[in-house]
Amino acid sequence: MTAPPDTASRPRWRRLLAHRALWAVIALLLIVGGGYAAWRLFYGQPNLREQYQFATVQRADIQDLVTATGTVQPRDYVDVGAQVSGQLKRLHVEVGSIVKAGDLLAEIDPTVLTATVDARRAGLRNQRATLAERESQYALAQLLLTRQRNLMKDDATTTESLQQAEATAKAAKAQIDAIKASIEQTESTLRADEANLNYAKIYAPLAGTVVSVTARQGQTLNANQSAPTILRIADLSTMTVQTQVSEADVSKLRQDMTVYFTTLGSQGRRWYGTLRKVEPTPTVTNNVVLYNALFDVPNNNQALMTNMTAQVFFIAAEAKDALVVPVAAIGSTGSGRTGGGRRERGEPERAASAPAEGASAPAASASPPTTSAGAASVPARRSSSSAAPAAAPAGTGAAAPRSGAPLPERFAGMSREERRAAFEAMSPEERQALREQRLAAGDDRLHRGENARAPATARAASATAAASGPTIPATGGFATVERPRGTRRSTVKVLTPAGTLEERSVELGVSNRVQVQVLSGLSEGDQVVAGIKQPQQAQAPRSAGAQGGGLQQGPAGMPPGMGQAPRGR
Repeated sequence: MTAPPDTASRPRWRRLLAHRALWAVIALLLIVGGGYAAWRLFYGQPNLREQYQFATVQRADIQDLVTATGTVQPRDYVDVGAQVSGQLKRLHVEVGSIVKAGDLLAEIDPTVLTATVDARRAGLRNQRATLAERESQYALAQLLLTRQRNLMKDDATTTESLQQAEATAKAAKAQIDAIKASIEQTESTLRADEANLNYAKIYAPLAGTVVSVTARQGQTLNANQSAPTILRIADLSTMTVQTQVSEADVSKLRQDMTVYFTTLGSQGRRWYGTLRKVEPTPTVTNNVVLYNALFDVPNNNQALMTNMTAQVFFIAAEAKDALVVPVAAIGSTGSGRTGGGRRERGEPERAASAPAEGASAPAASASPPTTSAGAASVPARRSSSSAAPAAAPAGTGAAAPRSGAPLPERFAGMSREERRAAFEAMSPEERQALREQRLAAGDDRLHRGENARAPATARAASATAAASGPTIPATGGFATVERPRGTRRSTVKVLTPAGTLEERSVELGVSNRVQVQVLSGLSEGDQVVAGIKQPQQAQAPRSAGAQGGGLQQGPAGMPPGMGQAPRGR
């Protein structure tokens, strides 16, 4: 009889594998785990954080800015030139010299000017001597005339002698008057010559800094054709920034609005000022219309220099310590896109019928979020049905705008390019009427508190018009009437503590195209949907050259992958 095997002598792991109960437990665990995984896959609640990108509502400062580039120039400067011709004999300053009003800047050789003044003075002395001679002759003529008159009383002379004496006296008086006029003319010319002699010395007309010198010592200056410029003096204590603003943004500017700028190498330092004026005459360069906007900034420490390039930011609106969310979270749909009028993922497309012109269907209200079997389903967003535009002419893919319909309805159903082309084809009066109608439509929805989802074109236009304000005709570069920047309403999706999504209506304020201010509807710390996560793509296998330490890489400068040996051969 064979003895039973000694189980105590076998290893412990072999004794454990021999138990059937252990294998039964393992099989049961596998079945239960697989069933639970299958249930989670088909019926379980999805992980929203793996599907969507979330942003936290937080407090920050937000500004709506109009950006432009400009050049820094001195506000007060003068080009000092020469009023007389001659050789620049002496230059007393150089670039960077600080001068006061009345300081001597340069001297021109005065030799010719001095000689001219001396000649004028000599001629004046000659004329004065001639005047003295004529005055003595006039006195003698007066004595002869008096004698002839006395003799005529006694009938001791003839009438002819008396008349000749009178004529001689009048001639002597006329010669005196002529010489006096000649003396006055000579004196006037002498004053001009003395002034030219004084112009040989050039003095500073104002206090400031010499920023440029265009003439050199010893250079001959010719002031007969045009006044030659010798140097420029500028007051660098106050600088003016000349900014070029495009015609699309100039309507947002208003007088005394806050503006700041930075310069290259300033390490983020900001200089603040207020807008002084917008010049009404634009500068057209390559069919681009630009308007010059000017503002002044103090330059006490001389950190700003002439012709510096400035990156200018006009503050159209701002909010301090406000609740902000990303723009992508406003009106976001299940596909992660912004703006209403887009269908959710899984929502069937609705074919828009073309009702009679001017008729519109009532807006459909949004359905609240629902849950099924513990799974949160994202509520489908229903866009309000409105009057569809008339059909486009045959052979074209664009919807033709209806001429009889209101202006905003003309653009319903058009693509962005078609709307842009139609807007450019409109007259200025029609564009202004369109802006006013969009603004009125946005204000009406705000007063009624509606949350109806109009077509994407009309809603986006009205929201933009309500946020940025209407375009107001300007006088002298500034709007004559300033209206307060309005608010607008939209929706966001908020992650609840239960792990579901809740759609909320919010009131929005200032926007900087990246973030937007939330006035009501959200609290600090709320999690809102900012987009949908894209599926991660599998990383491509590294090339053989990268795995081989670069032995099979191509020559320098060749794009990656070129010159490598093929794999798998």
